[in-house]
Amino acid sequence: MINSRQLAFISLKDIHKGAYVDIALDRIFKKHQLPDHDRRLITELVYGSVRRQRTLDSIIDQVATKKSAQQPSDLRTILHLGLYQIRYQEKIPVSAAVNTTVELAKKNGFSGLTGFVNGLLRQYLRLAEKKPEPLILPENPVTKLGILHSFPDWIIEVWVSQLGFDKTEKLCLWMNQTPTIDLRVNILKSSLEEVESALNSANILVRRINHLPQGLRLISSAGQIQNLPGFHQGWWTVQDSSAQLVAHLLNPLSGSVVIDTCAAPGGKTTHIAELMGDQGTILALDKTASRLRRLQENAQRLHLHSIKIYTGDSREFPQFHHRGDYVLLDAPCSGLGTMHRHADARWRQTPASVQELAKLQQELLVNTAKFVKPGGVLVYATCTLHPAENEEVITQFLAENRQWRVEKPSSDIFQVLDVNSKGWLKVWPHSQDMDGFFMVRLRNTAS
Repeated sequence: MINSRQLAFISLKDIHKGAYVDIALDRIFKKHQLPDHDRRLITELVYGSVRRQRTLDSIIDQVATKKSAQQPSDLRTILHLGLYQIRYQEKIPVSAAVNTTVELAKKNGFSGLTGFVNGLLRQYLRLAEKKPEPLILPENPVTKLGILHSFPDWIIEVWVSQLGFDKTEKLCLWMNQTPTIDLRVNILKSSLEEVESALNSANILVRRINHLPQGLRLISSAGQIQNLPGFHQGWWTVQDSSAQLVAHLLNPLSGSVVIDTCAAPGGKTTHIAELMGDQGTILALDKTASRLRRLQENAQRLHLHSIKIYTGDSREFPQFHHRGDYVLLDAPCSGLGTMHRHADARWRQTPASVQELAKLQQELLVNTAKFVKPGGVLVYATCTLHPAENEEVITQFLAENRQWRVEKPSSDIFQVLDVNSKGWLKVWPHSQDMDGFFMVRLRNTAS
């Protein structure tokens, strides 16, 4: 039977060819029926190896006796897996990490280099015994943090400009954690107490998220989500606590017309429907049909009927102009607030791609604003912490559209968060222990 580390290696090869991490893992799990503990191990090894890629490469470059250029890419991937286990996985015995990595090299065409693999791993172990940090780190503080915590220098620079070095390091540490799973209880079908009781009865530990009336966080291993109590009955859905804030900021009244312009896969759309008591109309737009199918499936599972789905670019729906009492633009973004969940985002995004996204966000915001009735509300939200995609987009929009003003959130839900003096809200993960997010509530004051 093919083992967990071989499957992790296959996934990593797929990722290095361009596949997204979650898609590469999904392919493996669909092809191989695996027990939960194997799925968890493979997931941890793949996400961890991608997440820590820069640090692991630095170790190889410093410790290897052969020049890096002489190492085939597949061999380096195998070394990533071995070093990740040794450096970051305390529950895996060092001997097991070394032996399985050597065996992985042998099975994948590197029999002649097993001595090199074994020697590199053991040399790293010898260095680690001599000092807590075996890596030789540069004096440049940005590059030092980038190598130590495995981020590109440009991301470190963006964070340092906002937070300084000490808080940036705390944010780096947070972003490299294994992500938690948060649930949002569907208050139309269940309650916090009922879901808590059902999960505890199944030996799944949860805790409430203090400031969120529908939020629960899983604090023990849960296995496959769809097998948990209440999933098929529509009692809850998976949604990070930061994302749950967005619908509360929109705060739609029951019976309203709401337009969600980038709706798929539907976490915020269905939350809006729940907060409205499923009374009113929610027009859910998205240009990706496959992702809209997930929205439809989620709405059906949660027994929600107020959502109407439209496929297409939100810029091509003039029939919705001035129709929405409330409009949500959960804008496509770089995802730099969710890099613990999307391990490859730090390597896929660049300063140039962020600027391209900022232009798209500005265009979408200008067009989305046309959907709002006079006196209506627009919420702009992203899951990134880059000012170019957040503060700068809003600043430009307000400068060019004088009839709009920012409304500070009034609910107690937002009291624990960092609400800017101008009224916009930024969630810093290392402070609030949830995904990085930016959101702002805007009011159309035109008569």
